[in-house]
Amino acid sequence: MKTKRLIIYSLGFSVALGLSSCEDFLDLEPISQETSDTAYQTASQIEGALTGTYESFQSSQYYAWDFVVYQDIRSDNAYAGGDNAEIFTADKLTVTTTDTRVYSAWSSIYNAILKANTVLEKAPLVTDVSLTEERRAQILGEAAFLRAYHYFTLVKLFGGVPLILEPTSSTDPAETDVPRNTEEEVYAQIIADLEYALDNRLPDSYGSDASVNKARATKGAANALLAAVYAQMPNRDYNKVLQYADAVINSPAGYTLLTNYDYLFDGNHYNNSESIMEVQYLGGNEGSWAPQMHLPPSLSGDTWRKFTTPSHDLANAFDAEEDAVRKNATIFWEEAPWADEYWGNAVGSEIPFAYKWRNAMGWASTDRPYIFRLGDIILLKAEALNELNRITEAATEVNKIRLRVNLDGITATSQEQMRGVILKERRLELALEGRRWDDLVRYGQAIEVMNSLNEVDLRTGTATNYNATQADLLLPIPQQEINRNPTLTQNPL
Repeated sequence: MKTKRLIIYSLGFSVALGLSSCEDFLDLEPISQETSDTAYQTASQIEGALTGTYESFQSSQYYAWDFVVYQDIRSDNAYAGGDNAEIFTADKLTVTTTDTRVYSAWSSIYNAILKANTVLEKAPLVTDVSLTEERRAQILGEAAFLRAYHYFTLVKLFGGVPLILEPTSSTDPAETDVPRNTEEEVYAQIIADLEYALDNRLPDSYGSDASVNKARATKGAANALLAAVYAQMPNRDYNKVLQYADAVINSPAGYTLLTNYDYLFDGNHYNNSESIMEVQYLGGNEGSWAPQMHLPPSLSGDTWRKFTTPSHDLANAFDAEEDAVRKNATIFWEEAPWADEYWGNAVGSEIPFAYKWRNAMGWASTDRPYIFRLGDIILLKAEALNELNRITEAATEVNKIRLRVNLDGITATSQEQMRGVILKERRLELALEGRRWDDLVRYGQAIEVMNSLNEVDLRTGTATNYNATQADLLLPIPQQEINRNPTLTQNPL
């Protein structure tokens, strides 16, 4: 497998003030622009470098917001809303090679990989006696998990991407102009990183403080990611999906479904028992601006048109299942001081708003996206069981999710019928959490679903034609990167 190095221009890291609390763990004030070897000589410096690696979940626009754009707005779950041209192109499947959001995602995710690479290279070299060998192993496991997670994001968005596994200060094009690896090679590296992380490195927990355990990579998080990887990769292995899903479900960390689905999103149950890992927004300088982007005026405190308008098709899917619990936790209805082209072409029409992040807090919200939660993993287990032709067992897992929201249990008479049941259940359970496009692609349904939508633009009375093709399954490689690196090849357009 061919790998190269990534150029470091400048990178500031933070000194962690301790790991006894989430706030300390996420103290991200940079101390310098150090990039030399002297920046990683002490235990506190390498802890700070690791903290900076986690911080990418907050600083990257993709992880803060655009994962909803490219998973839910891009799919049948939501319309673009708002007035941003590039979100409309994601909605209409007309993303171009010069799209700045795509370039931002590519750049920020590779920046996160650079941080992980730096920790993986420097942690073994720290001689500070206050860094125990147990903690050094954990740091390496955490960094390997983070690199794997970011490459998983990239390979789903773009297909095969350059595998860059070492930092370097070289500016030689022979070092920095790196061709794309295949999808299979990227997935192999992801699996290798996660197996390394699990190999006597990551713990089940870091102690009794949930605000630390849910902020950091654990065995539960690594097993959850491996289950998702083996389900999504081109050469799927559902025995492995089942193995790793069961490792999460039976973890000593004791993950359990919350009895009340709404508690997952109400802002009062952070780091709950269902959460495997979540982005630790703390408010203030460590707050999230994303909820302000989609909450209605009564909750956001402003009156400009919002993004992520839930679709007719999503609302109808909840209604067809008589799923009031998850619908009410996902969608908030309010009269809008603007005209919406799909829900009401007149000011004052009642329209739906995305509601899974509920506290705008003046662009500094504490609302937290889940990186993984147990409900997702239980449904992945159901998918694996069904693909292994264990249909009755698959139904049992699905019914654990349905029972929580007061829906009757389901039965299935065929594997194909159960596939449809599970895909629908994942949609209703995980709507607007950044899972839908991946699910449609994995099930081979993205093109058919998008081209069968019946969405009418009320301004013109005409149906929206998405004209989805195989080329729309991946985003284009940013043209800026191809211009900089002529060894890169473009995805089909």
